[in-house]
Amino acid sequence: MSQMSVAEKLQDRLAYPPKGMRADRAAAYLGMSKSEFLRLVEEGVFPKAKKIGTMAIWDRCALDVAFEVIAAVGDDERNSWDRVLDRT
Repeated sequence: MSQMSVAEKLQDRLAYPPKGMRADRAAAYLGMSKSEFLRLVEEGVFPKAKKIGTMAIWDRCALDVAFEVIAAVGDDERNSWDRVLDRT
């Protein structure tokens, strides 16, 4: 078994997504920038993080549910994100 490099983390080598993610990973999981993700968290579109000690951790399953709610809004002339956020 090869030794991991200093920059490589065990979670980067796992074949499954982590249950809990920090903001940068949660944003990447959803396909957006960290700043956009945190803005949407503040607006209530995505759930707030769970505090574990000093860490803010987002639950992958809760993010999945929130994303499905957005997708369930349906399609029309406006983007689903815009409808959820009540934008024109």
